Amino acid sequence: MNALMRQSQSDILSRLYDMKRKQIEHALQQGQSLRCQVLEAEAEAIASALKSIR
Repeated sequence: MNALMRQSQSDILSRLYDMKRKQIEHALQQGQSLRCQVLEAEAEAIASALKSIR
């Protein structure tokens, strides 16, 4: 994978991670603990994907 493609994927995953963190914050404010757990798992998967391409 070339550097430009890797950077593009990194940018996309970073934005997805940021959006997921905002969703978690909103779910916490709403008291939705189960949803928070699901969102946290999704955020962890995104973070793992970010680490693997960096």
